[in-house]
Order: sequence, then structure tokens, then C-alpha cells
Amino acid sequence: MPTVPPAVTAAARTAVDVTALLERGRTLATPVLRAAVDRLAPPMDTVAAYHFGWIDAHGNPADGDGGKAVRPALAVMSAEVTGAAPEAGIPGAVAVELVHNFSLLHDDLMDGDEQRRHRDTVWKVHGPAQAILVGDALMVLANEILLELGTAEAARATRRVTTATRALIDGQAQDISYEHRERVTVEECLEMEGNKTGALLACACSIGAVLGGADDHTADTLEKYGYHLGLAFQAVDDLLGIWGDPVATGKQTWSDLRQRKKSLPVVAALAAGGPASERLGEILAADAKASDFENFSEEEFAARAALIEQAGGREWAVQEARRQHTIAIEALDSIRMPERVRDEFAALADFVVVRKR
Repeated sequence: MPTVPPAVTAAARTAVDVTALLERGRTLATPVLRAAVDRLAPPMDTVAAYHFGWIDAHGNPADGDGGKAVRPALAVMSAEVTGAAPEAGIPGAVAVELVHNFSLLHDDLMDGDEQRRHRDTVWKVHGPAQAILVGDALMVLANEILLELGTAEAARATRRVTTATRALIDGQAQDISYEHRERVTVEECLEMEGNKTGALLACACSIGAVLGGADDHTADTLEKYGYHLGLAFQAVDDLLGIWGDPVATGKQTWSDLRQRKKSLPVVAALAAGGPASERLGEILAADAKASDFENFSEEEFAARAALIEQAGGREWAVQEARRQHTIAIEALDSIRMPERVRDEFAALADFVVVRKR
């Protein structure tokens, strides 16, 4: 079953092949992404190649899961808003993907995650120092890829990438600080997720258009679509972080509960009031002080997930994903673009809220 059951979908966008859109973004971006990674000094080039799934832990060629490729797809699609060819968005797609993977390398280390995309994370295989260094290198490469174009459009695109990167870092700092608080408001959680996820997706949605010569109004409107798409994306991620199938997600069962994440379902459940909400608050407060938290059983995590659902946190997050999805779609109506491209943006938004991983 999908995480968020699909609402009624417009007939035009149900005909869009989202898998083909994602694959196009991946196909266009990957050769340039590989060339960028090849610039790194050893052993960082090998460590990065492992992270991207191009080689295994022993250095042998691999066909690993490189992620959903939503951001590269959005970047090359946004170039077409201006009438440019999708290839105009490739440097932007690569830059955004480099920043995204910088954040994953660091997040995995900070969160203690040992699995990503069905295999051991970089810090687990190559050590914390390499995870930090390679993450830093990918972030710098993102700016290098754009600035070496030497155009005014590239400078504008770089400004958007750096602004999104700073917001992403702010979001991660907020996320970590919330783990040590008993209570976080829904508004604080949405602000954190807007920074951590919404900002970079917003950038992905505008950067190809900027490289294609779009004016600021068009780019800003595409960023609005992407920001709210990012909030929908993160709401679904939060649902998967508790109730996702490990076979599909590549993460442990109850992964966000294991990390004491104040994700949307948890925060909404705590804010709801009532017996289940109050009991959940008591348990999570005790968890924050527990010295043996890592040794909790599957049943103990399952009990916490059940309380979140009973308090209404799961349904609230489902509805929030749909609400943010609606705002994203409505933003597309305020700018001119080819109807085919509009349908593709809408179909990709639909995909985000019904995915299983």
C-alpha cells in the first residue's frame, strides 16, 4: 500500500510516465556527476563512488541503488519551462545532487545510521573522517560545477544553491536540537523540515530554469512549487521513517523512533491531546532519560508507533502531505510554461506523495 493514498488525479497527468522522467534526469546527470567525483583526490573519489552505488565496499563495479533521482529530474524539467532543452539544466542537476549527497553523508554520521539504500553507510565502511571529508568535497564541487560555466545565469544559479545549502544546514541543526527536547511544536517541525528538505527541492525546481534564462519571478514561483513539494516529500518520509517497510526503504524498522526524531507524526500526536497523546508524552519523556534505549525491543518501538497512530499523528501527517501537495500544484498556475511540462511537474508531485520509499 502507498504511504499516502492517492487523491483524485487529473487525467492529463496520469498519462505521464514518471519513471521515464526520473530515468531521464538520472541518465543526463550521471556522466557529469561521475566526472565531477573523478576530480576528488584518492581515496575520496573511491569513497564517493561507493556512496553513489557505483562500486561495492571492495572497489568492484556495482549497480547500486543511487536513490530516487527526483532532484535531477526536477532540474532538467525546469529548464524546459523557459523553452530551453533539458540539457541546459544538467549543471544545475549535478550541483543539487552533489549538495544532497553531501547532506546524506554527514546526516548518516550524525544520526548514527548504519544503512542507506540497502547497504552499509560510508562512515560505517570507510570511517567518520572520510564521511566528513567527502561530504565537504561534494558541497564545494557543486559550486565549482556551476561557476566554471562563467555566465551570468550560472552566477544566479550558484547564489540559489548556496542559499539552499545554508538553509539545509540550518534544518539539520534544528533537527538535532529537537531530539533533546521533550516537546516541539508543529510549527517548529514544519520550519525545520522546510529548511532541511524544502529548500533544496525548491532550488532543484528553479535552477534549470535559471540556467535557461528565466526571470526571477518565474524562478521564485518554481521555488514555491518545490518548497511545498519538499514539505509533502518530508511528510511522506516521516511516515516511512516509522511505518515504512524496511525491504523498500533500506532502513531499520521504526528507524525514526530509534533516533528519537521529533518528526511530524510524533509532534502532531503529542499536540493532539487525549489519553493516547498524554501516554505517548510520558513514554517519550522517559525515553529521553533512558540509558538502555538502544536495547529496546521491537515490541517496545511498535507500542510507541501504535500510540502515535491512536493519537492521530499518522493521519495528520497524511493530510499534511496532501495539503502541501495541493499548494505546490496551485503554484504552477501562476506562470506560463508548456502544458506538457506543467503536467510533468504535477505528475512528479503525485509520485512524491504516494511513494513507498
